[in-house]
Amino acid sequence: MANKGIILTGHRPTGPRHIGHLVGTLENWREMQDDYTCYFLIADLHVLTTDFEHPDRIQANILSVMTDWLAAGLDPEKATFVRQSALMEHAQLALLFGMLVTVARLERVPTYKDQIQNLGLNPSAGLLNYPVLQSADILIYKADSVPVGEDQLPHIELTREIARKFNTAYGETFPEPEGLLSRAARLPGTDNRTMHSSWGNTIQLGDSPEETTKKVMSMYTDPNRVHATDPGTVEGNPVFDYHDIFNPNIDEIEDFKARYREGKVGDVEVKRRLAEALNEYLAPLRERREAFAQDPKKVLKVLADGTEAARPVVQATLDEANTKMGLK
Repeated sequence: MANKGIILTGHRPTGPRHIGHLVGTLENWREMQDDYTCYFLIADLHVLTTDFEHPDRIQANILSVMTDWLAAGLDPEKATFVRQSALMEHAQLALLFGMLVTVARLERVPTYKDQIQNLGLNPSAGLLNYPVLQSADILIYKADSVPVGEDQLPHIELTREIARKFNTAYGETFPEPEGLLSRAARLPGTDNRTMHSSWGNTIQLGDSPEETTKKVMSMYTDPNRVHATDPGTVEGNPVFDYHDIFNPNIDEIEDFKARYREGKVGDVEVKRRLAEALNEYLAPLRERREAFAQDPKKVLKVLADGTEAARPVVQATLDEANTKMGLK
């Protein structure tokens, strides 16, 4: 493997992955496997920061996320899959890092404030310390690169601060990782809001072609366009955002856009062609997904094997941190 460095990235197992995850992260991760040492983390401890009341969902969601990851082309021959809660070194390192960060600093993290406001949460200490655990997730592998969305950059900056503070106090130990922004624009949901499973505006990787077509045909378009002969707006119209990503026929897309602006093509025709293009795009993934779904034990073994492969790595890092902090 050509090695540009070490990457740590992952998802919280909150439910099935959707096409926003596919174009926003998974396709990017798939490409990185060939160039980096990659650790893909099932961050199940992080689920509890916002939803500790539904423990019955976690195991099924872990299986679902792993199935979607493998179907998307993440490869255990090229990368290491890790279950966060099975390696308590993550939490132990987070406890040590917590000694280096003030409460005031954590309260300034933008995502902390946003989650309190948007989700109406009475925040737990776990939610406040979320970015500290995330820093431990990254630094326990001494990762120097982290693929993130723009909203996660403040977490990477905190990780860099923690690494710098530890290195200053105890000697050079951790890299200061760089955030790698995804090249893909964030895909809107079918209702033109942020794509979010709890809002029912996603197209999941496990959806059938029929389900996908039904969702596409009900997509939000230009609300001011009453008739197919009315001039329509392409900008901010998720149907055309999807065409740009999933339809390989650029000439067809430009023709649709021109005719839509002139009121010479209806929403139904544009959506029907999008459904065809999207189903063609997803067909190879769905075939792989069906095969993995038939063998859940194999899927979970990939995660278990990767976790055991990562164990000596995290143990060595925690041992080093304990020694330098005077605990060993």
